Amino acid sequence: MTPNTTPAPTDACPLYVDLDGTLTRSDTLHESAMLFVRANPLNLLRMLTWLPLGKAGFKQRLASAVRPDPARLPYNEPFVQYLRDEHARGRPLVLASAADARIVQDVASHLAVFDDSLGTNAQADGINLSRGNKRTAIDAHARAQGHGSWAYAGNSRDDLDVWAGSAEAVAVNAPSGVVASLQRTHPQARVFEREPLSLKTVLRAIRLKQWSKNGLLFIPLLAAHSLDPALWGAVFLAFIAFGLCASATYLVNDLLDLPNDRAHRIKRNRPLASGAIGITTAVGLGAAMLVLAFVLAFAVSIGFAVMLLAYTVTTLAYSMYLKRLALIDVLVLSGLYTLRIGAGAVASGVDLSNWLLAISIFLFLSLALVKRCAELEELADDRSTLAPGRGYQPRDLASLRAMGMSSGFMAVLVLTLYIDSQNSQKLYAHADWLWAAAPVLLLWVMRIWLKTGRRELHGEDPLQFALKDPFSWATLLVMGGIGFVATVGF
Repeated sequence: MTPNTTPAPTDACPLYVDLDGTLTRSDTLHESAMLFVRANPLNLLRMLTWLPLGKAGFKQRLASAVRPDPARLPYNEPFVQYLRDEHARGRPLVLASAADARIVQDVASHLAVFDDSLGTNAQADGINLSRGNKRTAIDAHARAQGHGSWAYAGNSRDDLDVWAGSAEAVAVNAPSGVVASLQRTHPQARVFEREPLSLKTVLRAIRLKQWSKNGLLFIPLLAAHSLDPALWGAVFLAFIAFGLCASATYLVNDLLDLPNDRAHRIKRNRPLASGAIGITTAVGLGAAMLVLAFVLAFAVSIGFAVMLLAYTVTTLAYSMYLKRLALIDVLVLSGLYTLRIGAGAVASGVDLSNWLLAISIFLFLSLALVKRCAELEELADDRSTLAPGRGYQPRDLASLRAMGMSSGFMAVLVLTLYIDSQNSQKLYAHADWLWAAAPVLLLWVMRIWLKTGRRELHGEDPLQFALKDPFSWATLLVMGGIGFVATVGF
């Protein structure tokens, strides 16, 4: 859209613009709450004690504690461009929101297209600037500026009261029902269409593709050579429960990591970071999936439910704090992968081999370090000094690479020691064939580290990379074939 630089008449109708859901795709109150909880989970209890203060008092306390960075908010770009065009024409623009006045002022100053701002000021009058209160405040402000009429841009049903007093109306990202009600009083209302929430967006938000990691739950059954349909059915139910729980924790992670994700060139396109899914929608969806996950977990067994609870607590601790601790984060990540294998053993009731646990710990630690090294390689390209939300610096890359490759080689070493163990001889009729698996696994480990050094992972999770990598699938098939031959021979 090319800005129209034709000056507006001196009596141009001023446009008052709503902030949450209109100018931005998110809600600054919810953004602030997430920042506050991210700083300390116990802050959730502090916010509960502020509820008796009312909406204005609550917003004032929260804004005094934390405010979102206006440069990182997900703006409605087509509408922002429209405002820039109106500003270039000389039209008076005022940001008017029920958000705390300091947040409104921060956003107005950042965009530099607004002549003034109106917001909730608990210290001044204690009035929450929404619905009729906003209409009254806008009308008083317009008259003080010498304007007899004014226009308003909003998005929600609460804004219908404000539009009722406006001479012109602009609907931005509003539900169809709100638009229909608005057009009955303002047939000429300008409408910026709402982007519907699609199933594809929801599946991206819950990271459905990450459910593939939960395939690790089936490894104990495969390792025990069990073909019992009842056990496979139990583990499949456990797989669904783990998937739902993992998706819920991914939502929590994305909610807490919004500022860092928006600073990342790829992660800023995630549904939550971009504002395609609202914070309240994500919280409701996550809570529903978590409840359903534990209902299914108890249907499998109490022991499995305990394992799922341990996974949930550890994942939440990782999202809130542990991922910012250098080295601790990769140990926790590798532990979460190994915990899936343990949960699969509990769900199926088969004995878990210590050899399998040892191989898993070293292999998954190597893969966790692959992920960190890929992120640091990307930072080196961007010439950044610190990884957002992480405890690493680009100069740590050489050390992490050495740790990761050593851990991968240790996984192969444990595999070779297992081949001559009594466990192997009991389980495999032709255990010597397993020696062929060692160089295959070694080749895969070396190759993924080589690709990391060549920056071919692009910060992607190594397991997700492997799912799209034909060589990794070929490696899996060869390893499976070797295991089959070791079991039954030729």
